[in-house]
Amino acid sequence: MAPRPAGDDLPPLESLLDLLDLERIEEDIFRGVSRSAVVPRVFGGQVAAQALVAAGRTVPEERGAHSLHSYFLRPGDPGAPIVYQVDRIRDGRSFTTRRVEAIQHGQAIFHLSASFQVHEEGLDHQDPMPGAPDPETLPTAEELLPAHADKFPDPGVVERLLEARAAVDLRYVEPPPFLTAGVVREPRSQVWFRTRGKLAEDPLLHVCLATYVSDMTLLDSVLLAHGRGGWAVGDVVGASLDHAMWFHRPFRADEWLLYDQRSPSASGGRGLGTARIYTQDGRLAVSVIQEGLVRVPRG
Repeated sequence: MAPRPAGDDLPPLESLLDLLDLERIEEDIFRGVSRSAVVPRVFGGQVAAQALVAAGRTVPEERGAHSLHSYFLRPGDPGAPIVYQVDRIRDGRSFTTRRVEAIQHGQAIFHLSASFQVHEEGLDHQDPMPGAPDPETLPTAEELLPAHADKFPDPGVVERLLEARAAVDLRYVEPPPFLTAGVVREPRSQVWFRTRGKLAEDPLLHVCLATYVSDMTLLDSVLLAHGRGGWAVGDVVGASLDHAMWFHRPFRADEWLLYDQRSPSASGGRGLGTARIYTQDGRLAVSVIQEGLVRVPRG
């Protein structure tokens, strides 16, 4: 029997958690389904988070994820299941390494390598948290997007964006690129985010949800540097190429996290985004780097 569609008749956060609750079909083989996305392909954050779930389920609970490195190889088909094959690369005294291949229609669509570590004490320092307004003072997606529906050529975009973010409260510190197309700005973007509801204590779950959200806005800073509004406006086309994350300190994805994003470079049809995720009390929780395909449409 094929797995039921994720999120069928479930509230948004439960739907997202259901999406990440993979079916184990063999010892190191898992199967996941997809939810509707803003674009007609599987959302990159979804496949990255599901792959990390698959890797984590083959690792002892006392070993937390501390890094992942991944490549997006082909667009995913949202109408077909995704099979995740886990390769147990190494189980050492302190570190565990896993490689995951995501497969659809007999082809690899995504590769992930993840490393897990037992907790240990050590040297500790971090960059200070940048300034940002209180997230509670910023407009919600439900307040921001419908008020600017005229910015999008496709009237259905607002509804799809709201549906894609229904489980996550994501608030822009400054106007996002699709609201300022044509205006060149500093290549920096900040958003606050948290899930719309409390989560279980499972640390892997919080890491996987941060992975899911991390692919939503990271290339915005690339667009800002060139006055581009993005795919929703129609002045660029693009996709994620690779994605890397380092998890430095414990955090909860159901509490406010500041996603501070920058773009140091764009060239060759590609744009690079770098970011740091801070807890609201100023702890550096995660570092993120992503390169994406960013092309100006021809004619």
